[in-house]
Amino acid sequence: MLEVKKLNAAYGKVHVLHDVSLHVKEQEIVSIIGANGAGKSTLMRNIMGIYHPKSGDILFHGESLSKLKTDQIVKKGIVYVPEGREVFADLSVEDNLEMGAFSRKYSAGKYRDLLEEMYTIYPRLKDRRKQLAGSLSGGEQQMLAIARGLMSEPEMIMFDEPSLGLAPVIVDEMFDVILRINKEKKLPVLLVEQNAFAALSISSRCYVLENGVVNAEGKSRKLMDSPDIKRAYLGG
Repeated sequence: MLEVKKLNAAYGKVHVLHDVSLHVKEQEIVSIIGANGAGKSTLMRNIMGIYHPKSGDILFHGESLSKLKTDQIVKKGIVYVPEGREVFADLSVEDNLEMGAFSRKYSAGKYRDLLEEMYTIYPRLKDRRKQLAGSLSGGEQQMLAIARGLMSEPEMIMFDEPSLGLAPVIVDEMFDVILRINKEKKLPVLLVEQNAFAALSISSRCYVLENGVVNAEGKSRKLMDSPDIKRAYLGG
């Protein structure tokens, strides 16, 4: 469904990604783990058209995304839940959800149905629908960021460090929702996550990014048993 082919990317003159290749199949969860500064977020931002690669290609359903703008990529069916949530702090919860639907031309009835679906997934958002997004807790803002992404009815969803700064009980709830989204909506998921154990636990396959290079890849369960992965990322 998504294929990244020999991607090279830079910030200014600093070369960040070196011939990175990966793929995501339909209905699977793929995780990317690695130390801070490994290039994980840079990879996600290149996929989303926030930055553009120096060379290589990004294909979605076989169509190149490398020269498209972010709004065009969203319309193709990929949504991105960014690191730090990035909700519209001065807008209400409901206005944030409406912004998530902006790229689609829904009827009023369809929009209301989607809104109720998000409130079913996250009942707390319904209770706070008139509240300013900036006044929500970190966990509630993460819920809102995910729901906002789902409002465009994507074909694939990408998460960038979704557990960052959240309490453990909220982290568990969030990963449960990611699994639910994957299973019930049959959405493929690309997950960048600092919590390597959690990422490996919910994904079918994983890529390990080190210094902008894919250093290891394979089935997540197998990587969890790797002595090198245990030592570097799992405290083993």
